[in-house]
Amino acid sequence: MSEGWLQQREHGTRIAWRFMVWMALSAGRPAARALLYPICLYYLVFSWQTRRAIQPFLIRALGRPIGWQDLYRQYHCFASTLLDRTYLLAGKASSFDVDIRGLDLLNDRLARGQGCILLGSHLGSFEIVRTIGLTLKDAEIKVLMYEHNTPMIRDNFHSLNPTIAETVIQTGSLDTMLQVKECLDRGGVVGMLADRLVKQDQATPCTFFGKPARFPAGTMWLASILKVPVILFFGLYRGGNRYEVHFELFAEEVLVDRRHRDREVQQWTQRYADRLEHYCRLTADNWFNFYDFWEEHG
Repeated sequence: MSEGWLQQREHGTRIAWRFMVWMALSAGRPAARALLYPICLYYLVFSWQTRRAIQPFLIRALGRPIGWQDLYRQYHCFASTLLDRTYLLAGKASSFDVDIRGLDLLNDRLARGQGCILLGSHLGSFEIVRTIGLTLKDAEIKVLMYEHNTPMIRDNFHSLNPTIAETVIQTGSLDTMLQVKECLDRGGVVGMLADRLVKQDQATPCTFFGKPARFPAGTMWLASILKVPVILFFGLYRGGNRYEVHFELFAEEVLVDRRHRDREVQQWTQRYADRLEHYCRLTADNWFNFYDFWEEHG
């Protein structure tokens, strides 16, 4: 997996983003969703590089040749989750039908005062999971994120809910590790996404849909240092106003022998890649990695 997503230009303008937010909140969700159809059609026709990048994934995940309707569905699911993020940040979570599975895994560990890592991906909606987390009593929720390549999206959503900015721990800062550890030591939850590579020299090779791919090695190494339970989460968009949220225990503790660090980190990361592949096969149109994941186009 390359760092291509870091170089991708953010599409749209600040005016367009602000208009969509205004439309969503003032005209309502049905009217705002109606605008998604021409918007997605526009991007489907003109974003040829993105189309080319996601085709290999869809072919492997669906197990068949794909057509324009499959590509359009991918764009529409992504646009739908972005639109719904507006409502979730605006405190309108009650508008959604959310089927939650396995939340007791997280609640049980929080009740014991244990800090936990919530390990996710760019599959479906992270915001629907964060909204659920924010409803947990007395639970401190932090999110480890890289937001520098999407400033328009970040700024618009932060303006909707300024308190969200306080929950973000930026990756790459001098005190990133300290902030993560302090939150976990207080019995809080730190969410992170593990399917995008930031630096080439921090990769570990895995098999993903039968093809070699590079995943970030730092996630599992960090988890092994922190010595807290790791719980996987997937917030799957199921169309309309329906979401399906899955929590599953990944490990009570990620154990890595320093003498065999590279090998054991790879093994743990492969376990994560296998679970991600499982959920991608369930909802192929939910995986929003719109770039050359397997580096097949040079």
